[in-house]
Amino acid sequence: MDIPTNFNIGSVSSIRGTKQKSNSELSSEDFLKIMAASISNPPLSGGEGGSSDGGSSDYISQIVQFNMVDQLTALTETTTNNMLMMQQQQGLDLLGKEVKVLDETTFVTGTVEKVKFTKGYATLQINGKEYSLNDVVEVGVKANDSTN
Repeated sequence: MDIPTNFNIGSVSSIRGTKQKSNSELSSEDFLKIMAASISNPPLSGGEGGSSDGGSSDYISQIVQFNMVDQLTALTETTTNNMLMMQQQQGLDLLGKEVKVLDETTFVTGTVEKVKFTKGYATLQINGKEYSLNDVVEVGVKANDSTN
């Protein structure tokens, strides 16, 4: 999933509007139209002699499968949105805290000066350099800060 550059903190509306339906994708509405057309226009070949046009149970199983895929896609998008918002909140919670980060092969300790959001993902500015939240290995309280 592509994260738009105009992503705002706590906003998921900018993500939802970015997905464009391509000509190769079939929506639930498109599927229902095709199913209704095939039910109302049965094949011309006779049904005797053991041939079958698929029957209504095939249509029902297809729509159930299509609905399941639709629901899984929606669940994936919701989970991704929740993960981004939680990650952004974690970054904001570290603002002003002393952290130790891994900078390639060495550890750097400093206070989180700024939290930046790039394409929806939080990065921490420590000693003037940006680090990913994945680089944080230790969090502490700043020496002159009596609250967490």
